[in-house]
Amino acid sequence: MDVAALFSGGKDSTYASYMARKHGYQIKCLITIVSKNPESFMFHTPAIELTKKQAELMGIPILIKETKGEKELELDDLKIAIKEAIKKYKIKGIVTGAIESVYQSSRIQNICNDLKIECFNPLWQKNQLELLEELLKNNFEIILSGVSAYPFSKEFVGRKIDKRFVEEMKLLSQKYFINPAAEGGEFETLVLNCPLFKKKLCIKLTSILGENYSYRGLFE
Repeated sequence: MDVAALFSGGKDSTYASYMARKHGYQIKCLITIVSKNPESFMFHTPAIELTKKQAELMGIPILIKETKGEKELELDDLKIAIKEAIKKYKIKGIVTGAIESVYQSSRIQNICNDLKIECFNPLWQKNQLELLEELLKNNFEIILSGVSAYPFSKEFVGRKIDKRFVEEMKLLSQKYFINPAAEGGEFETLVLNCPLFKKKLCIKLTSILGENYSYRGLFE
């Protein structure tokens, strides 16, 4: 089936695209929604400007649409982007990286129902520690692009997700009851390399903005 992948450049949307291909789906395009609201309920914002470069490394066309990021209204912008993908690339379904967010998954499903296309969520209800381990096993190179909760300090921005990080998340999730793969928005990620890429995304962390356990990196 020909599909479009909702793509933020982070671990979940990229791994969902990888899993979709393993399940026989043909990814005809990526859809990135750039929200002007950093507190968007639906869309990832740190390092979102790098999705175009990632798409080039994947050899997949990308549709990039802006939204003001207003709750619920931002879904109209997503629907417009999906309609464009249907028209331009003849897609029959959407791939998402949803894991536990009923808010996000239900709204995307409703859009797909309205447009009479399939919604495929390959990561839905996956154990979050297992997800991190799978990413390492499948040679995903990932860094944290931003953090939004205690105990994640400024020093976590730009940090690589590796075996040491996974072990640390096990301990932090037990101590602070956080989501180890950040399904609660504790941190955001950026994929630098994976089996979908032709080569590694080369970037430099130029600065870190924020305060009070809420920081985002700027990259070039």
